[in-house]
Amino acid sequence: MQDVTATAARAAERITAEYDRPDRPLGGYLAIMAGYGALMTGAAALLARSKRLPDGLSLADGALLAVATHKLSRTLAKDAVASPLRAPFMKFKGAAGPGEVNEDVRGEGAQKAAGELISCPFCLDQWVASAFVVGLAVAPRFTRLMAGTFAVRAGADFLHFAYVAAEHAAE
Repeated sequence: MQDVTATAARAAERITAEYDRPDRPLGGYLAIMAGYGALMTGAAALLARSKRLPDGLSLADGALLAVATHKLSRTLAKDAVASPLRAPFMKFKGAAGPGEVNEDVRGEGAQKAAGELISCPFCLDQWVASAFVVGLAVAPRFTRLMAGTFAVRAGADFLHFAYVAAEHAAE
C-alpha cells in the first residue's frame, strides 16, 4: 500500500510541476470539485434513503430551472449588489453592463480557484442547477417559487434591453 501511495504522490507532484502555475491553481480546483462531489453524493444518498430521489424532471420544471439557473448564476457572479459576497476573492475593476461590475480574481491557490468559480456565471451554473434540482426533490413548492422569481427577473431584464433597443431604433 505504501508503494501505491508513494507512486501516486510522485505522479501528483510531476503533474503539478508540469501544469500548476499561479494562474491555474489545480489544488484549489480539486478541492472545489471534491466539495461538489461530496455534497451531491450526500444529497443523492439522503434523497434515496428517504425515497425522494426523483426519476427525472418534467419539461416545464427543466425549462423553469434552466432560466432560473441562468439568472441566479449571473446575479451571483456579476451583479453590483452581490459584490460583497465576491469581495474576499475579487478586486473591483469598474462598472460593466446595467447593474453589473467588472472584477479581477485575486489571491492564489484555493482563494483564486474560489474567485474564478464565483465570478463566472458559466462555472456557477453547475452549483446553482444542482441546488435547484435537489430543492425540487426536497421542497418542490418553495423551489418552484424561488425559481419562478429568478425566471421572471430574467424575463424582465430581457424586456429592459428590448425597450432600450426600441428607444435607440426610434432615434
